[in-house]
Amino acid sequence: MQKRNLTVGIFLVAGVALFTLGLFLIGSQHKVFARHFEVYAEFADIHGLTKGGKVRVAGLDAGEVVDIAVPRSPTAKFRLRLRLEEGVHAIVRADSTVTIATEGVVGDKFLLIHAGSTQAAEAASGATLPSKEPLDMADLMEKSAGLLSGAGGAMKTTGQKLNETLDTANMTMRNANDLIVGLKQGKGTAGMLLHDETTATRIRQSIENVHQATASLNQTARRADGLVSDLQSRQLGQKAEETISSARTATQNINATSQRVRQTVNDALGPDDRGVDTATNIRQSVSNLNQATQNMADDMEALKRNFFFRGFFKRRGYYSLSHLSQDQYRKDKLFSDSRNHRDWFEAGDLFQADPNGLEALSPEGKAHIDAAMAELSGSLGASPLIIEGYSAAQSPADELAASRNRAILVRDYIRRRFHFDAQDVVIESLGNRPPAGTGKDRWDGACILLLQTNSR
Repeated sequence: MQKRNLTVGIFLVAGVALFTLGLFLIGSQHKVFARHFEVYAEFADIHGLTKGGKVRVAGLDAGEVVDIAVPRSPTAKFRLRLRLEEGVHAIVRADSTVTIATEGVVGDKFLLIHAGSTQAAEAASGATLPSKEPLDMADLMEKSAGLLSGAGGAMKTTGQKLNETLDTANMTMRNANDLIVGLKQGKGTAGMLLHDETTATRIRQSIENVHQATASLNQTARRADGLVSDLQSRQLGQKAEETISSARTATQNINATSQRVRQTVNDALGPDDRGVDTATNIRQSVSNLNQATQNMADDMEALKRNFFFRGFFKRRGYYSLSHLSQDQYRKDKLFSDSRNHRDWFEAGDLFQADPNGLEALSPEGKAHIDAAMAELSGSLGASPLIIEGYSAAQSPADELAASRNRAILVRDYIRRRFHFDAQDVVIESLGNRPPAGTGKDRWDGACILLLQTNSR
């Protein structure tokens, strides 16, 4: 009996020990016993993210979504409670941004927290981190269709307006040419004044004659006044008064006539409202017409030259490397040109296995990429960067998958680290065979290619 009780006791102790060990292993795997801190993030659309979803900090699995609070109104946002390991607290800062990412192209959704800046303080437990709404593929396709439709309408409207502008410009040029020809031929008053020196001399002589006549009339008036005084002193009566009255009337009429002649000449040749005389206005008008003609010629030349050159890929006739097969890429002399700058990296220098057994960039690999980008800093500009991925896997399918994943890892790191736009860094997965002319028959790793767009 005692032996049976001892056996039962041993089995009971062993069972409890195994249960405790299993509980400890499961808890350790899920990091239940590790120290944690919690933060919050808010999104208008969680894109299928569920409770228990992964949370990665700078690409490292560091926690999970423990709660999703549904908004109480259409204008409110989903509030997500995130539980993170205390070990990543040093890189989760107050300015760290949270976004929803996807495993591969169509994989599961997870939350990605970007490392903050060294100037910001560590995010406090319970703080709400700034979030960035993810770009949905359906929205992108809809916006692209709208942009294409709008661009078509805008092109049509622009073409119509350009035709109308050209017609108006042609009519203006014809009118300007007619006016200039008329002025050169001496037509009209302005043409006559510009070409007929005799007429201008006569006008000046007429003005001088009017001045002389006015002086003579003034002298006559003075003499008449003297005569009147003499007549009055001699008391010649009514005839003297009639003579004086007639002389005064004649003098007034002559003065009025002189004033009208002077006013007419001044109106014809005098300054305008801005104080500029007629000859200067005519010369300025001809100069303005010549300047307008030159400006219109320059504008027409600019219109002939300024049409949609939007970078290297548009000049080549395609917008994405996805339009090129691997064989086309390898045979294209643009990508195998020896003048292109290439930085080759072996797989062991760039990648390591993450806790899930997947390839990820190692710290040493990031340092290699940083050094290569620093060397290219003086050459970066309009030239695009192409990340070529290579893999020496056994099957073609594994080669394609591994080489594409490696190119994506390098591309995403360069975009985040050096703030490149998406269209400036593209990828090409090439299995294990580089393009001809690069000096390498096989490769396992990655290559950063800086295209020399002036090589063609």
